[in-house]
Amino acid sequence: MDRKLKILLVEDDVNLGFLLVDYLESQGFDVKIYNDGLAGLKGFQNTHYDLCIFDIMLPKMDGFTLIEKVKEINKKVPIIILSARSMKEDKIKGFCIGIDDYITKPFDEEELLYRIKAIFSRIRINNDYNQSEEKKMFALGCYEFDCEMQILKHSSGQVRLTSKEANILKILCQSRGRLVKREEIMIEIWGDSDYFTGRSLDVFISKLRKYLKNDPSIRITSVPTVGYILEELSGER
Repeated sequence: MDRKLKILLVEDDVNLGFLLVDYLESQGFDVKIYNDGLAGLKGFQNTHYDLCIFDIMLPKMDGFTLIEKVKEINKKVPIIILSARSMKEDKIKGFCIGIDDYITKPFDEEELLYRIKAIFSRIRINNDYNQSEEKKMFALGCYEFDCEMQILKHSSGQVRLTSKEANILKILCQSRGRLVKREEIMIEIWGDSDYFTGRSLDVFISKLRKYLKNDPSIRITSVPTVGYILEELSGER
């Protein structure tokens, strides 16, 4: 991108806040931190931010009130709650007032990163759809993939994919020739990246490889423990 994506972080734990700022800035984001809800709101009013990360238990203005006031200013800005409170009622309340994700402390920084990337990916896809008709058809060697109808066609026949199979293949098609990390796919499709989700992803990748076996030029290459690359190899049909 031409500019860094700007993140507003409101966190009253000073040590955690500075660690997050350092980590997210090392990943290419422009991060501004405030230590109380009122200061965070004033910061949001004065500057455009692409995403907000708020704690709930904040001095001067709690996180829920802050979210409501931010949404009054810009209802489309994505918001992640990052909180030690893990009660179901808090999560439900957060989603009811418009948050995009809820992460409980302690948390893994890399998982937070991929959740942020998943949100920006959805925004990018939605923006692409609003600007022009979203791509629904993909040519894959001898195959034609209709992601809207979840159908993979070949001269020998066609197969109707499940929703998850189609969504995974769509992600790979959109990044054809480039590495897609496992965590990105898991968080985008399942909303989580634990061990069991990883095993499920392995099963779906195996199924997709079987569906694509009639054209040896199309290959889903594994980069062990990292991710997958959808490749179209020349001269192997």
